[in-house]
Amino acid sequence: MKKRIILVVLPMLLLAVSAQAQVGGLKIGGTLSNLYVEDVDDENSKLGFTAGIFGRTSFAEPIGLRYELLYSSKGAEVTYNNFIQGSGKYKFNLNYIKLPVMFSVKAGPVDFHAGPYFGYLIGANVKDVDSDGTINEVEQLDRDDFNTLDYGAAFGLAFGFAGGEIGARYNYGMRNIGEEGSFAGEAASDAKNQTFTISLGLKFNE
Repeated sequence: MKKRIILVVLPMLLLAVSAQAQVGGLKIGGTLSNLYVEDVDDENSKLGFTAGIFGRTSFAEPIGLRYELLYSSKGAEVTYNNFIQGSGKYKFNLNYIKLPVMFSVKAGPVDFHAGPYFGYLIGANVKDVDSDGTINEVEQLDRDDFNTLDYGAAFGLAFGFAGGEIGARYNYGMRNIGEEGSFAGEAASDAKNQTFTISLGLKFNE
């Protein structure tokens, strides 16, 4: 019940504050994500996307607070090539509603920002995709096997221009994705989200 209340209240607060923000707008972008596992060097990255709203309030320029409400797809890919299946990949997809709240410093047109993010898992699945792009099977995973809440640190910058901005950001997850004692918890022991994002923002005001 507490998680549901948080999921409803936080977006409402963000939208209310965004209405008073000195800068606000829409953003959309591409993501390159993987699941970081301790002592494993070869991780398979997965392409995805993100979209949502952002705002920035200034304390005393050039210092301010940047906040966003985003849909973000994360996960990883595992390739296979064998006699029975042929060649292809398994796409491990985790879909989140994410709230980054970051300290922001401007240097001319560039906004440097860093701070925590909080994510709420809304769905998970595994897709079996052939080398030619054909989707063979989609298996829906049980959200109860995963930690619903994710959190970590975000570091990035955005280059502003008239009416918009182009941004780049790295997100480092600090919580295991698998629920302790579950199948996912055993299969993805110590696995955490890592994501690199390139985005385009369209500003409402400035």
